[in-house]
Amino acid sequence: MKKNLLVTGAAGGIGSEIASYASKQGYRVGLIDLDNEKLKDAESRIENSVSLPTDITDEASVDEALELFGEIPDALVNCAGIVRFGGLLDQEVKDFEDVINVNLLGCFIVSCATARLMKKKKSGNIINISSISGGKHPAIHSGAYAATKAGVAMLSEQMSLEWGKEGIRVNTVSPGFIDSGMSADHYVDPVERKKREAMVPIQRIGTAEDIAKVVMFLLSEDSSYVHGENILVDGGVMNSVLANIGRD
Repeated sequence: MKKNLLVTGAAGGIGSEIASYASKQGYRVGLIDLDNEKLKDAESRIENSVSLPTDITDEASVDEALELFGEIPDALVNCAGIVRFGGLLDQEVKDFEDVINVNLLGCFIVSCATARLMKKKKSGNIINISSISGGKHPAIHSGAYAATKAGVAMLSEQMSLEWGKEGIRVNTVSPGFIDSGMSADHYVDPVERKKREAMVPIQRIGTAEDIAKVVMFLLSEDSSYVHGENILVDGGVMNSVLANIGRD
């Protein structure tokens, strides 16, 4: 029986890779993003997918997308995210609000709208993409990004507590240094790339495919007893602080 999946932020980067992987596993995939042109390109590359141009910060737009999708989703991956770079003292309030609205409020709106449908059949699977920046190590000059990703991780835990009894599993995936999407520009400079690779215990930068594979595990029945967890996919970098200090 074919399953239905919604992916936000599906027009490119990690979201597009997740959608592609899911399609190859037999999912009908709803591609949610604000960029209609990039969505159409993604739809042309991903089999059995449908473009759903959506403003995830607007409840009416999300409801319209779910109606257009036409099926109760079996699963949802919230991957949409933006960043406004700059020091906190240089940030405009609007910049801060924009990041909160997309990264955190958007996750809330899409998850709640989808969970209401999943609740009808007492079954569902929600995966929220956070970041290692949402843990104990925020990146400087990234505005509201780290705060929103910490919020996503905690929101996921709250969802898991409230919705588990409805048959809805909720988990979080927190990527580390990933050469994709918003982070791709960091790795164009070979010197910067080499420096970052040296900080990772397994000595390489992650890929969108690395994240997609973990998401597919969480979507599968193999993870049926995994609930309310935050899975780090970072090559061990979060555990490497003391290792990078070194000893004489």
